Amino acid sequence: MAQRDVATLDHALQATATPPGPPFDDGSNPDRLATTLARAVLPDKLLRRPSPGEVVRLPPFLDALRAVERRTGRAFERWPVHHQEALVARRLQQQVEVCRSNPLWRERIDAAIGSAPTDTLAAFEAITPTDKETARLFYTGDRPGMVVPIAHGGFQVATSGGTASGQPTEIVYPLDELRDTYHWAGAFIGHHIVERHMLGQDARWIACTLVDHMMWSSASMVGGVLQKIPGTNYIGAGAIDPKVFGRILAYPGSKAIMGISRSVADLVTFAEHVPAEHRATLRIALYGSGALQPKVHADLRAAYPNLVVLSFFAAMQAETIGLQLDPASPVLTAIPGLHHIEIVDPQNRAVAVGEEGDLLVTRLHGNGAPVLRYRLGDRMVRRPDLVSDTLHAQQFEYVGRSGDSFALGSQRFTASRVVAAIVKTLRERGLIALDRVADDIQLRLDHRTRSLVVVAATSQADDLAESFDPQAAADAIRAAFAPTAADGLTASGFDFQLALVRPGSPRLTTTEVGKTPLFVELR
Repeated sequence: MAQRDVATLDHALQATATPPGPPFDDGSNPDRLATTLARAVLPDKLLRRPSPGEVVRLPPFLDALRAVERRTGRAFERWPVHHQEALVARRLQQQVEVCRSNPLWRERIDAAIGSAPTDTLAAFEAITPTDKETARLFYTGDRPGMVVPIAHGGFQVATSGGTASGQPTEIVYPLDELRDTYHWAGAFIGHHIVERHMLGQDARWIACTLVDHMMWSSASMVGGVLQKIPGTNYIGAGAIDPKVFGRILAYPGSKAIMGISRSVADLVTFAEHVPAEHRATLRIALYGSGALQPKVHADLRAAYPNLVVLSFFAAMQAETIGLQLDPASPVLTAIPGLHHIEIVDPQNRAVAVGEEGDLLVTRLHGNGAPVLRYRLGDRMVRRPDLVSDTLHAQQFEYVGRSGDSFALGSQRFTASRVVAAIVKTLRERGLIALDRVADDIQLRLDHRTRSLVVVAATSQADDLAESFDPQAAADAIRAAFAPTAADGLTASGFDFQLALVRPGSPRLTTTEVGKTPLFVELR
């Protein structure tokens, strides 16, 4: 669509807009009005299958979001979730037609659902999810899944690591679409996190300690979001040491910092080199790529008296999937209008509230190189939608990587639940409070030695070893498994161990970029 057409559409919407106020407050049927408004900002002519040349001229989805906000006088995130879905369903229908302009995508979509339009969420969610191997085939080499040819320019290429075949998965992002997501997500973080915890008129700073590595784009993409937080100064810090961290905290004003869980945990020891008055200016720590143990949370709060620690969940195809808004709850909140998020069962159907499933993500701001229903490899529990005066949004709780499940005997287990049960049983039996002493916990299942070892890294390892009863710990670990699993565990012939090691021990497996996996399986 030409820019003139976009301006005409915006003018028409503004000309018919009701005065600012709650959306759909004119006494009419709100569900019908939500659908009508979605059709107004994404009219039928935008839902026709475009040519690749026409795709680059489509108005961005961000324009539609801002148009409905002008029309209703209220932020999109304040709409009820099922009203948000009216616009999302319309956008997904558009994206399916965009994808169908590519022969590979058209074949894949039509094989699953036929050639009819996907005019409901249910129709869209019948499309076969995209796994990482399919994404690799579509977006590496000649990149045959591109809707807009790579030769057009204006793209960023990033890799997500390895697939089951051991080959990297490359994903392509149009830069203009990334910029839109950065603006949308940055504004959300500013309103719902920064403004809550960085009060006052002083300068605000946010530092990102992520680094780009081997074509992984953590720093540039998450940093892109953080740079767009209104009224906040951005520091692309990269990997920092105590000296650099101290220099940042010496800046006048309040500070926030974002990094992987390991680098946020390092702030505990960094505090020893920073004056108390500067430590008091650190207000927010956002962490991703792994869990922070309860002891680390407690140590951070002790070192930085005004600090709130929150999880920032991001992954390939979704630079900001979910944010922890309440430090007292592990629940993550999606940013309305950014992604279509699904949590599905083995048949790829939506799970009920309280149930666990695989996470699928579709970027709503994606035309040039779209990926529909991308299976990220993460497990989530669906939680009730957040409903408040200022925000209506999907919520979910992170369980772990899909690969963190394992078989022992005749049953399957999830590493995060097993570790939580083991910590609880060890504490209840009066053996050791890992939640108070452990900086890291890792579950190691070694089929070669037929052992399951809980590796706990703690600075008190040497002292605790003096009063440590290995057999009692092994019995507690076995007991932590569900009683129904007892026979299978006995028959499996596996030994159970608790290994207390000092931080940095080679017995604790870490990745080349410093991440500590919760679960390691050796064969």
